[in-house]
Amino acid sequence: MYSSTNPQDWSWPFWPVVPLYPYKSRRTLCQEIVKNTIWTFDQMHGILYTIVPIRMTVIKLTGGGLLVYAPVAPTAECVRMVKELVAQHGEVKYIILPTSSGLEHKVFVGPFARCFPQAQVFVAPHQWSFPFNLPLSWLGFPQARTQELPENSRLAPFAEDFEYEVLDINLGRGSFVEVAFFHKRSHTLLLTDTILSITPDPPPIFQLDPYPLLFHARENALQPIADTEATRRQGWQRICLFAIYFRPSTLQVTGLKESFSDAFKAPDHSRKAYFGLYPFRWQQNWQDSFATLSGYGRPFVAPILQTLILPQGPTQTLDWADKVAHWDFHQIIPCHFDAPISVTPYQFRQAFSFLEKQPSASRNTQTLLEADCKFIQELEAYLLKRGIATPPKEKV
Repeated sequence: MYSSTNPQDWSWPFWPVVPLYPYKSRRTLCQEIVKNTIWTFDQMHGILYTIVPIRMTVIKLTGGGLLVYAPVAPTAECVRMVKELVAQHGEVKYIILPTSSGLEHKVFVGPFARCFPQAQVFVAPHQWSFPFNLPLSWLGFPQARTQELPENSRLAPFAEDFEYEVLDINLGRGSFVEVAFFHKRSHTLLLTDTILSITPDPPPIFQLDPYPLLFHARENALQPIADTEATRRQGWQRICLFAIYFRPSTLQVTGLKESFSDAFKAPDHSRKAYFGLYPFRWQQNWQDSFATLSGYGRPFVAPILQTLILPQGPTQTLDWADKVAHWDFHQIIPCHFDAPISVTPYQFRQAFSFLEKQPSASRNTQTLLEADCKFIQELEAYLLKRGIATPPKEKV
């Protein structure tokens, strides 16, 4: 499938609902993961050029037709690509929202469902909205064809092709829910946010718009944009540190006076270049932080989940991980960063060993640099002090 060169085909007019880059213009990259069976549809999203892929997965059903896991923005380009699959493999039969808290996924389900009016919509349990809990129909979901996923996956109409397990953690003001889908025929596990993998080279979607990589590859505001393979790789690795840690230890934020002074001297004062503002300085050892984070592409749980979310339900999380690890999957397709990830069920289970009191030595591979996690730990302490978060439960 080809990507459109017509900017009108990238238009996403509802971007103010979740105002993330690239705002009203979202390009889509479709890749075939398993021949004639699984396709991923990647778009970009982020803040201040800290951009990562957001991914929808489409799977061909044994009896004909398609299942869509975690829709992305249904631009004209994206819908055209899906309809090319429809022409070959049958209608979109099922649309899955596999999370209750992921607004960046939830916001696209209603508009996507309207593009495929014959599809049934299944959502993860305990959906919620902020500041008020509103009915799904008020949030754009088609009322007549939206339902909650059955508790028992064998009762779902797509049970011939899939099993699923639900992770459901009550956070007090809402729930963190993730539904893991196992496609039996291709031995593929579909996840939303719980597992990530990061490798040194940027995902292919950045070939369509490398500017965020080039922006962050610079050492200071005075350095001009340069588009090379090396700068793209450097920009991607720094973006990963931003996205995962928010404030990595090897990053220094410059003061206002120095930032504006540099912006005045910058070679590019365009709006695209944020008028020359670039208040970042990276220490020489920043690549060591990335190497530890990446771990040669091994699967891991993001620090924000390790610190703030999953410790609220360690027993539920480990029980869920154990059930998922009983499936015979060979690869994982998450909704962000790299995909597919070649991984065994045992490696998947290893990633959650941080919730164990005494993880075995063979499982204790989830080490991240303590200094890089400091900001998230400080955020946790602040939220606990303000009564917004609750203390983590005892490890299992």
